[in-house]
Amino acid sequence: MTVQSTDGEIPSGRELSFAWLSGTVLTGVTSLLLMGAALYVAFQGQDTFSTAYKALHVGAPVETATAIDTKTSRARPITRTRSDLEVVEAGIREVVDGRVIVRNEPFVRIRATLATAATSLSQDVPRYDPVAILQDLEPERTSSGGEANTDLYGAEVEGEMMVRQSDMPASFVPARAIGDAAAARFVRATVEAAYSDIESGSMMAYASMGPTVREIGIGDLESDTLVSGIAENVTVVPKTTTPESLALGRTERILTIKEPSPLVEVLRRNGFTDTMIEAINGTLRNVFPSIELPRGARLRILFGPARNADSVIPYRMSIYLHDQQNDLDRHAVTVALTDNGKYVIGLAPPEMDFPDEDTEEVNVATLPSVYRSIWETGRKHDLSDETIQRIVALYAYDVDLTRRIAPGDSIEILKAQPDAEGHQDLLYVGLTLGDTTRKFYRFVTPDGAVDYYGPDGETGKRFLMRRPLEGGGRVASRFGYRVHPIFKSRRLHTGTDLAAPSGTPIYSAGDGVVAFAGRQSGYGNKVEIEHVNGYETGYAHMRGFAEGMRPGVRVRQGQLIGYVGSTGYSTGPHLHFEIKINGNFVDALSVKLPRENALPEQYRPQLEQMVAQVDGLMNRDAQPMTIASN
Repeated sequence: MTVQSTDGEIPSGRELSFAWLSGTVLTGVTSLLLMGAALYVAFQGQDTFSTAYKALHVGAPVETATAIDTKTSRARPITRTRSDLEVVEAGIREVVDGRVIVRNEPFVRIRATLATAATSLSQDVPRYDPVAILQDLEPERTSSGGEANTDLYGAEVEGEMMVRQSDMPASFVPARAIGDAAAARFVRATVEAAYSDIESGSMMAYASMGPTVREIGIGDLESDTLVSGIAENVTVVPKTTTPESLALGRTERILTIKEPSPLVEVLRRNGFTDTMIEAINGTLRNVFPSIELPRGARLRILFGPARNADSVIPYRMSIYLHDQQNDLDRHAVTVALTDNGKYVIGLAPPEMDFPDEDTEEVNVATLPSVYRSIWETGRKHDLSDETIQRIVALYAYDVDLTRRIAPGDSIEILKAQPDAEGHQDLLYVGLTLGDTTRKFYRFVTPDGAVDYYGPDGETGKRFLMRRPLEGGGRVASRFGYRVHPIFKSRRLHTGTDLAAPSGTPIYSAGDGVVAFAGRQSGYGNKVEIEHVNGYETGYAHMRGFAEGMRPGVRVRQGQLIGYVGSTGYSTGPHLHFEIKINGNFVDALSVKLPRENALPEQYRPQLEQMVAQVDGLMNRDAQPMTIASN
């Protein structure tokens, strides 16, 4: 072959053009790079090379319980969400200078499902440390006159009124209310009501005869209709929670604005940072100048994984305005995040039929821990960090805060109105995980000590910690029979292995006396502590002991006793923690442990009254005082 052409501009069959050859090669290389990029996007799920709208395209949910935005063999479940922050008013009775005064008092009530996605709201929360939580469980002190009052008055009042009681004069004779004839008719009606049948209905005597069988929903008495009812408090969750992948995925959140709200506040409560909000406001200025979302407006927010954090960030946000006349939701504007971190105007996402209730897609593989979800939910509802830490501490002994939440888990909170310094007393918190609800009520004893008790008068603090090391560790092996990692034989694992870096501080799980501190066979360096009522705890494979650890030394809960190591029969640094009750090994993570203290019996009647009053506030109708939602 030759590159010389003797027949003009067009080469002959045996001649070759360098321009043609280089163009062909470059075309092939370019095609290969584009195909490789497309395959990388398809298999990795990272839309790094796409424009904003194409990167954020999500298929419209069909009329089923799931919606799919990526190629997968599993449908991503959708859960109903609730995020209500309301103000309830109630008549409060208090004694001032010997006089009973009744006045309206507002309370802040929060009812919300726990967050199923971790956003920037909880990105900087303190690292989970069960030992540090001990400090947040110490009773507070309060001065008289500064405590929130929940003594409810049994009727609605407007403004303020004063109630004064005095003895009735002996000369007072009440006027005759009815005559003898009217009294006779009343007695006759009462007797007839006592003997009336169901068909004729009961006549009003001193009180109603109560609901009939038909009224309570048994069915038609003249037919064989079976008993019917309505299932309440039912939460639909995915049947299986097997992770689809180990990577953060996308979720879409749908919100309905129940009260006119500033757009900035709604975005901030849903994981948008101040920088994002500023960028979005600049983008929306010309196409959506309104800074307040009207009642009934809808928001569709698509979240995706952040590149440099273990949280999700808003990829796309769409605003829909509700047309009351036609009962339609009209798309107003969409902003989307580009690959270089800017929010630009985007095309409307695929149409969908908005549900009546707020919903969110659930990425089962990336559900946050209970600990982080409480922080995320608390900050979304403007709770102070101090209040959130207190809530976390209340449940640290009963709940494994490091496990993932389940869709439908929820929290209820009642707070007093802010005082002159902006402080709000936390009056009540109820946490529902699965089928279990744990409630705590704020109670002040006459000496000014403030603590939180369950309806049974017990505090949240247990006398033993379940994970007594800094950070709580990672559960590497649970209590029970297993195949020993070294001897390869099946035997009982008498404790719980909590993996942590070598040198991590280990603390005493409770108050007690050191019974042993030294090297013990396969346990390596071990400390044994005896507690009251037949309880014992053991800490094995330690790298070293804290200064002064020897038999007979008395230790307090949370006191440093040693450091994580890998001595003895161990395959890596971890704490082997075990609990014995009357000489028998038990599972430290699930055994029921006694409370540290309980409310003295003489205060139980006051606590029961407090519980009834707070429950009344939680059940009181808040309309029309809802101040925020979503």
